[in-house]
Amino acid sequence: MDKRKSSDRQRIRIKKLPVDEKKQETELIRLNRYIAGSGVCSRRDADEIIKKGWITVNGKQVTDLGTKVTTSDDIRYKNKKLNAEKKVYILLNKPKDYVTTVEDPHADHTVIDLIGNACSERVYPVGRLDKSTTGVLLLTNDGDLAGRLTHPKYNRKKIYHVFLDRVVSKNDLFKLTEGVDLEGEIVSADAVSYTDPEDRSQLGIELHSGQNRVVRRLFEKLGYKVKKLDRVYFAGLTKKNLQRGKWRFLTEKEVSMLKRGIY
Repeated sequence: MDKRKSSDRQRIRIKKLPVDEKKQETELIRLNRYIAGSGVCSRRDADEIIKKGWITVNGKQVTDLGTKVTTSDDIRYKNKKLNAEKKVYILLNKPKDYVTTVEDPHADHTVIDLIGNACSERVYPVGRLDKSTTGVLLLTNDGDLAGRLTHPKYNRKKIYHVFLDRVVSKNDLFKLTEGVDLEGEIVSADAVSYTDPEDRSQLGIELHSGQNRVVRRLFEKLGYKVKKLDRVYFAGLTKKNLQRGKWRFLTEKEVSMLKRGIY
């Protein structure tokens, strides 16, 4: 009888140990992920500020990119304490003449002016649309997701409606899909077509490249001037039923779609 009780206690201890160890491991979070989750920046940018020594954990400067922390640690960026925020996702139909940034002392208007007091969390634009470009823009404080949406290796699809200064030849449509040399890098459209059979100066172009001002530069290289540029699709998001200059929160289904990387 005593032997069985002793054996039972041993089995209980053996079974509990792995559970406790697993729980302890799940409480540890990579430092760059914690920083991104606090809304400061993406994981990739978090690595840079860690290397620069701008992060302290429990009062000690940390520069090791492999550092792991817990939610109870005191983590500070330039002496400002970081806290895990509620994640916010806002879809904006950007109008012309608004700068895609959080703050710009030289700009009359930024996209942040358009969302006003939509939330108490500090959100920032995912990627950039230049001042003259309109259309789909995502704003969030989810730095991890922002990094995945903008990093070239994830190849998120973008579609633009392009208005040009003259009719585009079929030969130039072919060149766009074959690839155009932009400063030593060959950039090609996944698809391109006329959007209006009566006006062949308007095109729809689909591509994955994340190069700065890539659409304008592609057409400039072929000798065209872009009169108007509207992004109608980004990573599965569209501006359907969203008037120019208006915004809305993403649905749970849309957030899930973005995180799964379907598009």
